[in-house]
Amino acid sequence: MCVLAVFIAAAAACTTPEQRSETPQLAPRDTVFTTVQPTRQDVTNQISLSGRVMLNPVFGVVAPVDGQVRYLDVKAPTSTPTKPTRVATVWAKGKAHHVSIPAGAVFAGRLMDDRSTVTAGMPIASARHIGYGIVAEIGGDQAYRISESLGSVQAQIHNGPGPFPCSVLGTIAALPPGTIPDPPAPLEPAQPVEPTGMPLRPGPPMPDPRDEIEPSEATGLRVVCTAPPDVKLINGATATLEVVTARVANALVLPVEAVAGMHGNGKVDVVRPDGTRETRDVVLGLTDGKVVEIKSGLTGDETIAVPGPNLPPADSRPDTGPGVPGIGK
Repeated sequence: MCVLAVFIAAAAACTTPEQRSETPQLAPRDTVFTTVQPTRQDVTNQISLSGRVMLNPVFGVVAPVDGQVRYLDVKAPTSTPTKPTRVATVWAKGKAHHVSIPAGAVFAGRLMDDRSTVTAGMPIASARHIGYGIVAEIGGDQAYRISESLGSVQAQIHNGPGPFPCSVLGTIAALPPGTIPDPPAPLEPAQPVEPTGMPLRPGPPMPDPRDEIEPSEATGLRVVCTAPPDVKLINGATATLEVVTARVANALVLPVEAVAGMHGNGKVDVVRPDGTRETRDVVLGLTDGKVVEIKSGLTGDETIAVPGPNLPPADSRPDTGPGVPGIGK
């Protein structure tokens, strides 16, 4: 045991100061290990969604402008409409803007009260496509990556036909339950009397065409599209939709890991020549999930830290009002 202790002490004595200084140490806080520079490339906002084939899917139609909605009295059709059906009018500055559901669909309900104030793009009526459609639900984390005007949609039926173009119906917005207005109460007709002076027995009530219109159910965010006529669909079959919402050419981009935020406004850490960081606000554009467009805030010559800045945590301390000591005032 004594011999071993002497050996260890001798080895330590032989270690030079330079060798001891090479022992790994923790890097100073905020030290930047990875950096990138903005580059330019074309960006396509493309998302893959899981869907399925459905019979008579529900979709929504939106207000074309800001204004006041006036609903029309829509009668139940006797067959599948071959022309668009007008369901409402949005009045703005004394001008009427008509709202119609496309041919091949039937009215399925009002989504708000008559004479409500609406904004452009707001769903105001629901419709039911007659026949097969492909429906893909949209998760909350994907909502801001899909715009109201979809550029193009390609569909692939699992173990079936595809890929093929799929025509989008209506809006992707979530829909509340549609309502069918009650018919106006009929006037009480005078009761005919028999020659004996006794009132005639009333006959069976006439059917109301409105009873044939089924109000729509509530839906979440969804894409509803239809396949070309020559594509064979089977109800319940699973499918994949590739949704392209927009494209931009020669955009200034950064990796998504370098940016805090993914939509609208964001932040990046610019690395100065002396190695310190400057957190800078940027305006974000399209993203393909790998890179994000920087619309303004950078010139393209900066060096950017990876990962991007962390958003400050929310203050969980209760706010007991102004003037209370010890509560961050």
